[in-house]
Parts: sequence; C-alpha cells; structure tokens
Amino acid sequence: MSIHIHTLKEAISPVRDRLINHPIYHSIRSASDLRIFMEHHVYAVWDFMSLLKALQQGLTCVKLPWVPVGSANTRYLINEIVTGEESDVDDTGRRMSHFELYLEAMREAGADERPIRELVESVSSGVPVKALIDKIPGRELRHFLSFTFDTIAGGDLPVLAAVFTFGREDLIPDMFLRIVGDLAKGDVASFGLFTYYLERHIEVDGGHHGELALAMVEELCGEDPVKWEKATRFAIAALESRMVLWDGVLAAIADANRREEE
Repeated sequence: MSIHIHTLKEAISPVRDRLINHPIYHSIRSASDLRIFMEHHVYAVWDFMSLLKALQQGLTCVKLPWVPVGSANTRYLINEIVTGEESDVDDTGRRMSHFELYLEAMREAGADERPIRELVESVSSGVPVKALIDKIPGRELRHFLSFTFDTIAGGDLPVLAAVFTFGREDLIPDMFLRIVGDLAKGDVASFGLFTYYLERHIEVDGGHHGELALAMVEELCGEDPVKWEKATRFAIAALESRMVLWDGVLAAIADANRREEE
C-alpha cells in the first residue's frame, strides 16, 4: 500500500468505522425486514453501475472512431471491473450483471421490484434521472442518489475513482460480512440468491476488484497533493451519504415493525 493510500485510509477511518458498526446490520431480524432492506438497497446497486460506467466513459474510448484515451493501465483497470460487474454469473452459471442478479434475488425473496423496474424503464425512455430521483419516496434515499449523480455530473475522474473505491468497492466486503453472518441465524436464511449475491461481492470486491480499484485511484491521483486531498474529501462524503441511506432503511424497518405490532 502506498503512503498516499495509507494516508487517505487513515483520514476516512473514523466515518468508515461508524458505518461498519451501523445498527442496520443487526436490525434485519425477519424476512419482512430483509425485504425492506432490499427494496432500498437495490437503488445503491443500480446507481453503482452508473458510477462504474462514468469511470469507463472517462478513462476509455466509448465512441467512434476509436482513439486511445488516457493510459493503458487505467483502461485495463476499469475495463476489468466492468466485465465482472456487467457480466458475472449467478449461482447456476448464467451470465448477468450484478444489478440483474439483485433483481432475481428480490423476486425470490418476495420483495417489491416494481419501483426500481419502473425507474429503469423511465430512464430507458429518456426521462432525466434528476426528475426521477425527486419523485422517490424517502429523503435519505434521494440524498444518496443525488450525491452519486452529482458526483458523476462533476466529471472529476480522481474524485469518481475515490467515491467508487472507498464508498463502494473497498467498503462492501466489510458491510456485507455483517449481514451474511446474521442471515445464517434467523428465518431469513432461506434467501439463497441474496446470500449468494452478498458472498459473491465479498469474494470479488474483497479481492480482485478491490485491488484494481485502489490501483486506479493511485494511477489517477499520482503525486498531486490537491487530487489526493479532494479524493479524501469526497471519499468521506460518500461514506456519510451511505450512513444517511442506512439511517433511512433502519427507520423504515422500525416503522414497519411498529405498524405490525399495533
């Protein structure tokens, strides 16, 4: 690990530690709790793909005629991650993106896929993302998505890479390990595809993709202290944005359980 990465990780560790110890991970105690979690979390699975493709667009040539863009190192790093995220395999070996795998897991779990499918259909038909985000119920979820797409709109590649790496790839294994551990204990253990999705991300993001993402940040920030400072600031903002999302999911679970008891 380079001194730059080490310094960045030290700077973000307080908020990262708070996020890893968020009460949401131990609040999913029933199948209905898990469905609520999935119905919120699927938006993070979806907007992750846009963050990924924004990096690919900025670091490679995705238009015609083709010309070499940037360095071959960063082209390799992002294309390797894109391949895994857009065309991984499910538990039977079928090729699909991680987003499509998540939708399959939602269907198996009996979670409501309709809102996210309608959003994707609207995006496909040309409705601006900002207009769709404004209509999503839940302030916390709107905040999370707005942060992602505002970051994308900024177009700053070192910032995008830092948000992608430290707000997603480097973070996911530690977050998901806590959920997987609790899944095995309760009546949610039968959610096989969702468990597979989590375990797959722990395996891939904790290994190959995580290493690639860290190398991408180093490549893009180089020895520029201004880029490293900005990358650190946005990495912290990404973690805080996830904290807000988890607060919203926790509140939704608590509200649902309260209504059930009444």
